[in-house]
Amino acid sequence: MGKTAANSKSQGDMRSLHRRIGAWLEGDKVIWMVTLILSLCSLLAVYSAISSLAYKTDGSSLRFLFKQATMLALGWGVMLLVHKVNFRYFSRISQVLIWVAAALLLLTLIFGADINEAKRWLRIPFIGLTLQTSDFAKVVLVTFVARELNNRRTQLHDFKRGVFPILIPIGLICFLILPADFSTAALLGLVCIGMLFIGGVPFRHMLKIGGMGVAGLFMLYGLGKAAPELLPRFGTWAGRLERFAGVGNASDGDALEYQIELAQVAINRGGILPQGPGSGTSRNFLPHPYSDMIYAFIIEEWGAIMGGLGLVLLYIILLYRTIRTATRCPRHFGGLLAMGLGFLLVLQAMINMAVAVRLFPTTGQPLPLVSYGGTSMVFTCLSIGMILAVSRSITNPDQWENDRGIGESRKPSNRMVNTETAT
Repeated sequence: MGKTAANSKSQGDMRSLHRRIGAWLEGDKVIWMVTLILSLCSLLAVYSAISSLAYKTDGSSLRFLFKQATMLALGWGVMLLVHKVNFRYFSRISQVLIWVAAALLLLTLIFGADINEAKRWLRIPFIGLTLQTSDFAKVVLVTFVARELNNRRTQLHDFKRGVFPILIPIGLICFLILPADFSTAALLGLVCIGMLFIGGVPFRHMLKIGGMGVAGLFMLYGLGKAAPELLPRFGTWAGRLERFAGVGNASDGDALEYQIELAQVAINRGGILPQGPGSGTSRNFLPHPYSDMIYAFIIEEWGAIMGGLGLVLLYIILLYRTIRTATRCPRHFGGLLAMGLGFLLVLQAMINMAVAVRLFPTTGQPLPLVSYGGTSMVFTCLSIGMILAVSRSITNPDQWENDRGIGESRKPSNRMVNTETAT
């Protein structure tokens, strides 16, 4: 009898704990679980791979593990706070932050820390940290484009009045990112163009945008060849693309090819089944096994099935749940926001993994939530927190209604494009 009472009390305590956790972690529980698994993978992989960097800097691996854990904790804190916010406020604040992002990118180009002929980081005074301003600009631009598509949705048939004003901030932000980071500018531009298509821009206008994009790429290539001093990183971009395509003779092609070959060696050593954390030896010769090439290192330790396919599956699940959230969101802006941020994160992950298996040119894109990083980890968690904020309108509609503010009406809809306005 006493044993039965003890079991009942234990089950009651578990249910109470589950309710308390559910009250804190609102929104899509699957997205929360995927984020948790990726965060744990990050700690294991970074601690195992970081020893080479620790040796070069005369430091301890525990120091780098503590830094990664600190940034993850900070990111989770941001995510917990942001996912409680009604997503309509993201639309409002993006009107100001889009200009802040442009100013920060301009300051980075002028005063940023010059590393490998690229000014991507802006030093934050007094605290000794560096901010990769493009990470901030990516989140802000996606939010602003979602806002503009929502507010101009009745004018999208008119290219001049409805579509072109949205292209201006896209072009401006991508242009400011381009000199230091071509891959990020191209990735962000591609995601924004995808948002235009999903947001209802007519196909004939999409053809115009595609033509403008192709013409811009040809002009950029011609300018880089004619005046390389204007684009110091052009030789690196062209070398990677030409080497991947098998044409030309890029100056840095041999080094890039050698880096990918070492990643192939690490993947081959991994085999099919996992060998366990700490078993990888590629950290001793693989360039950046804790960041750019962490996918190859994870496969070496955890095998092709659990490490390789497992990570791909996690990002596919994240994308699926994001699309599900977007299509069920009762607001057009919220659906576009979730879709844009989800595509941005998952496409970046797929590019990182494709580079390691020689399916894509070398880009330097980190693996979201997994690669060793600083402020980029925080902005990744910020993006996921914003997606979860959108999902709250589906999982907790009553509470979301109470947070929506005075004078705003809600009309349930399962369509991606509806007639609601997100202010």
